[in-house]
Amino acid sequence: LIIFFNNVLERSKTPLNFREIPESEMKKRAQVFSSHLMQRRSVRDFSDRLIPEGVLEACLGSAVTAPNGANLQPWHFSVIRDPKIKKAIREAAEEEEKQFYNSRAPKEWLDSLAPIGTNAKKPFLENAPALVAIFQKSEITSPDGTLSRTYYSKESVGIATGFLISSLHHAGLATLTHTPSPMKFLNEILARPLSEKPFLLLVVGFPAPNCQVPEIARLPTEKMVEFH
Repeated sequence: LIIFFNNVLERSKTPLNFREIPESEMKKRAQVFSSHLMQRRSVRDFSDRLIPEGVLEACLGSAVTAPNGANLQPWHFSVIRDPKIKKAIREAAEEEEKQFYNSRAPKEWLDSLAPIGTNAKKPFLENAPALVAIFQKSEITSPDGTLSRTYYSKESVGIATGFLISSLHHAGLATLTHTPSPMKFLNEILARPLSEKPFLLLVVGFPAPNCQVPEIARLPTEKMVEFH
């Protein structure tokens, strides 16, 4: 039985497609990519300019390559371009945000948000050309039709979201991570099953002309990273 199991594992493997890069090129790539990501900023003032065809699709293709628990791919991405659906999402999100700013959020949280200048109004949910609602699956349907639970789904969806944001920035688009709480209205508006938990609403598009962002200071890398 052990020999049979090992043979099955061997047959299920495939050679790794890995091309080694010269050390000088490795350093250059790492530095260029790091510098590029340092320019990424969250944007709240979007143009209604359409995203070129195929760009968002390719970035989503990058997102679904993310490592994930047991390769169960516990995510679902709903892309919203329809103005009517964007309007419905904005209305529902703003209702939750009003309650957040008026009663749910503790003073310390509101104090932290004050320098950014956010409030309950979210016009970007309609102005931006696309929204991506990201859902976390607690179960999936196996090829034989049976339900199977997922593992490390929150971590997996978080990694995939990071891939997506990085890919969109690399492609020349701006993004905003929006997380009204709770977000169950997304299940209803987008007709997603309750077994899928809304993880994040990603706003995607081009910055509006003369877009401004809050002045922020990022901690230097050495303050957040240590080597042992």
